Amino acid sequence: MPLSPPANRTPQHTRTVICKGFRREDGLWDIEGHLVDIKDHDIMSKERNDGKIPAGEAIHDMALRITIDLDLNIVDAEASMDFTPFEYCKGISEAYKKLIGLQIKPGFTKITKTLFSGDSGCTHLLELLGPIATSAYQSTYQDREKESNWTAGNALPDVMNTCHSWSQKSPVVQKHWPHFAIFNE
Repeated sequence: MPLSPPANRTPQHTRTVICKGFRREDGLWDIEGHLVDIKDHDIMSKERNDGKIPAGEAIHDMALRITIDLDLNIVDAEASMDFTPFEYCKGISEAYKKLIGLQIKPGFTKITKTLFSGDSGCTHLLELLGPIATSAYQSTYQDREKESNWTAGNALPDVMNTCHSWSQKSPVVQKHWPHFAIFNE
């Protein structure tokens, strides 16, 4: 069902977030996130373009790549900031190497907020880590499912009980994974 028709309005800002997952030849996975912010009007900037960022030019154009194994362990990380409102912003890129050694699992968001909140990181790259983590999960899902062999007697899959459809009480789980289902009595 689409959104209802909007009121009359004027565009002001567009944020585009794109995340892509890639299986590498060496058995690892690259997950890349890209964030771009664009205004629909000129804005003042003391550090760019002689004082003005024109409409349509990126205010933020940033990327983050993590390399993971099939257990979602981060084995490498790299950040880049092609456009920022201040040149000084770019100096925080190396901090994202702190992702190396972390595992994407419950609690990952809390850990990354501790590592990169405030003056320890970039708000935009921190926000990008959420969709990157989800993309890592989605990109590797089928291979992890095959490896885990979700059959009766196996451990409950990590995805179980993480949303409405993955609830052990849902008809989706009852139909596709009845050995994990909790049937209503």
